[in-house]
Amino acid sequence: MSVPPRAVQLNEANAFLKEHPEVLFVDLLIADMNGVVRGKRIERASLHKVYERGINLPASLFALDINGSTVESTGLGLDIGDADRICYPIPNTLCYEPWQKRPTAQLLMTMHELEGEPFFADPREVLRQVVAKFDELGLTICAAFELEFYLIDQANVNGRPQPPLSPLSGKRPHSTQVYLIDDLDEYAECLQDILEGAKEQGIPADAIVKESAPAQFEVNLHHVADPIKACDYALLLKRLIKNIAYDHEMDTTFMAKPYPNQAGNGLHVHISILDKQGNNIFACEDPEQNDALRHAIGGVLETMPASMAFLCPNVNSYRRFGAQYYVPNSPCWGIDNRTVALRVPNDSADAVRIEHRVAGADANPYLLLSAVLAGVHHGLTNKIEPNAPVEGNSYEQNEQSLPNNLRDALRELDDSEVLARYIDPKYIDIFVACKESELAEFENSISDLEYNWYLHTV
Repeated sequence: MSVPPRAVQLNEANAFLKEHPEVLFVDLLIADMNGVVRGKRIERASLHKVYERGINLPASLFALDINGSTVESTGLGLDIGDADRICYPIPNTLCYEPWQKRPTAQLLMTMHELEGEPFFADPREVLRQVVAKFDELGLTICAAFELEFYLIDQANVNGRPQPPLSPLSGKRPHSTQVYLIDDLDEYAECLQDILEGAKEQGIPADAIVKESAPAQFEVNLHHVADPIKACDYALLLKRLIKNIAYDHEMDTTFMAKPYPNQAGNGLHVHISILDKQGNNIFACEDPEQNDALRHAIGGVLETMPASMAFLCPNVNSYRRFGAQYYVPNSPCWGIDNRTVALRVPNDSADAVRIEHRVAGADANPYLLLSAVLAGVHHGLTNKIEPNAPVEGNSYEQNEQSLPNNLRDALRELDDSEVLARYIDPKYIDIFVACKESELAEFENSISDLEYNWYLHTV
């Protein structure tokens, strides 16, 4: 991936600054392994310098754990002197931040080696390398995310979240009724500002749906024929939602399972593939008779156990699974069936696609899509046949077989010869090292429940 010509990028900067003379600052954003946005804030006058020369950030940015501490076992910290790499702007991502009191813009960045080559540990580059394999086949990926989140009160109870007071009724919601329009009305101002903010930032969000828990919602993104751009949109949408909600005196959480007895937050992704003529290769009247669709499904199902650490990257991620919450726990597929891991919507023959339903909203979208597309490519090129599609309740027909904890998921990833052909083994080592470090810290802690159970009873 070559760096776009400086003249082209400078034209973009000039046009934006001319259109927004009020802008005082620009936030330079880059997403780490956990999908956490980091970077720098610069003054307006420095934007041209960023486009001309980039900015320096340490390579260890991609070796940070969930708390923002460098995991030294990755080799990206002190072992290399905590050295810098250079970050360049991503074209067409410069936009206004509608929530800021002081007029501020934002710009996505991607990291490169000092010589100009993309830096292997940037999750965006991890995905680009997988997408390049489809480019070689003359195929284009269309992708769209569905992002679930909770609105929560800014005042938590003993560190635990609670639904926010409704601006309309002044009461805390307790409803678990999915798709309930009245619940959208309770937070209408905030939700509408999210949609309007997305439009202002060029994020193709088209709908908000009430989900199946108090103050839980889902935002749907339009599909785009650029999987990396689809991930950019998902990343920026999360940032937008957090900041708009804060303006409305609420917090948000994309934690996979914030409440023990309520549904978790998922990150579903819809995928179709276009040939050189722009035709959907999955298009068909009968999904079982489409070879490309079956083979893609077969590859994703085969690689799903090894992909789980990317789909569910945190200790909490695995608490989300359960039949009552429509979270699949076995690699299976079906036609218009929401109990399976891979659902094939059949509303239109031209719009046949794969809906991947396993990942949590805490996943990094670039790594999630890297793993899924690796499976698709593996299935297409090796003509992998899946099992028969599931009809009815998959939880009653398939035993849980996907990894159900982070340690097992990391072992599956570390041992996968297939994923290592798509995702740089050096990156897999870094990812595993970071997550094993988090897991060790988690396992060394003592929970309140342990004190309640054992302090005076054993």
